Amino acid sequence: MAKKGNRVQVILECTEHKASGKPGTSRYITVKNKKNNPERLEIKKYNPILKKMTVHKEIK
Repeated sequence: MAKKGNRVQVILECTEHKASGKPGTSRYITVKNKKNNPERLEIKKYNPILKKMTVHKEIK
């Protein structure tokens, strides 16, 4: 029987990519514990289109 846990899968999307006007999106999938981190996640990840590290925020 599977456990019902607090870990959920979330999608992270680049915040700087929309403002740059370049086509495409930079998205990552990760897992977070919603009990310990109820707020939206923000992580610096590599954006291959812009070729630099940018802030990625959780989207719904």
